[in-house]
Amino acid sequence: MCHADVHAKSKHRLLGRSMWLWIAVWCAVWAPVTHAAELVVRLSHVVAPDTPKGLMAARFQQLVAQASGGRIRVEVYPDSQLYGDDDEMEALQLGAVEILAPSLSKFGVAGAPEFEVFDLPFLFDTLAQVRCVTQGRIGQQLLQGLNRQQMVGLGFLDNGFKQMSAQRPLLQAADFKGLRLRIQASRVLAAQMRALGAYPVVLPFGETRRALAEGVVDGAENPLSNFLTQGLAPVQRAVTLTDHGYLGYAVVANPRFWASLDDGDRTLLQRALNQALWEGNARAAVLNAQALATLKQTPGVRVHSLSASQRRGLRQAVQPVHADFARRVGTPLLRDVKNLCLGGVQG
Repeated sequence: MCHADVHAKSKHRLLGRSMWLWIAVWCAVWAPVTHAAELVVRLSHVVAPDTPKGLMAARFQQLVAQASGGRIRVEVYPDSQLYGDDDEMEALQLGAVEILAPSLSKFGVAGAPEFEVFDLPFLFDTLAQVRCVTQGRIGQQLLQGLNRQQMVGLGFLDNGFKQMSAQRPLLQAADFKGLRLRIQASRVLAAQMRALGAYPVVLPFGETRRALAEGVVDGAENPLSNFLTQGLAPVQRAVTLTDHGYLGYAVVANPRFWASLDDGDRTLLQRALNQALWEGNARAAVLNAQALATLKQTPGVRVHSLSASQRRGLRQAVQPVHADFARRVGTPLLRDVKNLCLGGVQG
């Protein structure tokens, strides 16, 4: 009964999300214990199934089913069907869902400001530099630190570098002046937009297209795969290839769920996830390249590139964001990222 009620949430909006969340928690606590031979793992995310994250989740589901002979079933809920940007982290912490893959920007407001390093504009130039962080010692320390926020960090997934979109090309800081640009809830992203002369507007990912269509916001930043799968082309005439920031995800589990697994099941899930993340990271760059080729052929959309001098100008305009991050979070993390993964490059 509880199982059906909880999943009806994705179809009926008669009750607020918070009430549904508490119903889900109540069901999890009071539901009768099922036979240990069967295990259901709910994985909720906010993007489309054909995005890097959506494809990773589907591959994880498949690998777990194969490795367990169907005994462990991963239920994937894409497109905010179960929980959205506003409540998915709380749902995980309360045990209403077992696994999430939130964007890295969300961890700052969840009490882990060190994750804001990934939001810093023009910090990374290549995915190899990003993966030096996520796949190395720094990334492991970041994941382990999530224990303080009642999450178990399991791994990182790429989406790719973000590009700017609006109704006009955004080639220099003056082009941003006065625009309302959608961002995730991140102090760094808000500071980035203000440094460029724009007004940051925090909106859930799933509401971005409607907000653009209705003029609530004028533009946004997205990897091209997200731009395409969310159908933003009809409401954004200009895409500027800025590569100004990185968008990735951390896969996290509810700690009580993770601790309740026996060693064999925990190992099975981690191995399947590691494989799905490896394949997903390889796929992300391909999907963004395919999206770029598609957008260049899309009627009504113009794709613009930055010159070297325009890129330097934008990079210079957002340098105060880096200084503010160092004051708030501390310099050791930023120094380690630069020294270990960026070749000691400063600024």
